[in-house]
Amino acid sequence: MSSPFRYLASLLMLLVLFTSACGSKEGKVEGVNMLYGKESKVWKTDKELDATGDKVKQTDAQEDERITFFANGQYNMASPQGTVNGKYTFDQAGKTIAMTPDGSSTSNSFSVVTLTDDKLTLKSAAGAELRLEKE
Repeated sequence: MSSPFRYLASLLMLLVLFTSACGSKEGKVEGVNMLYGKESKVWKTDKELDATGDKVKQTDAQEDERITFFANGQYNMASPQGTVNGKYTFDQAGKTIAMTPDGSSTSNSFSVVTLTDDKLTLKSAAGAELRLEKE
């Protein structure tokens, strides 16, 4: 292969690698404001995976569940069975979120696998994943 063609091929390969690296949102954890937008943001379930990575079938009730994160550190989980309010803390450096329901002294902690403007993936200590998307 002649030198100009090798150079062009190398540039094209770099472009492909750069584009694919930038295009993937999975595994990217952006700033906490992606969690709540300007004031609040509503998230709905996109997919749930068990600890082995298998997809979990969602019930109609689970598909109707919503979680809203507010800029003031509050959250609201709404489902057909009722509503749970509480406080959350987000540790961007540690990529974790702790959610404490009102009236409880125990928080639920999750690893934040992905956090972008429209995708949120939470992973439990047991390895199950909840993939949410902006409503």
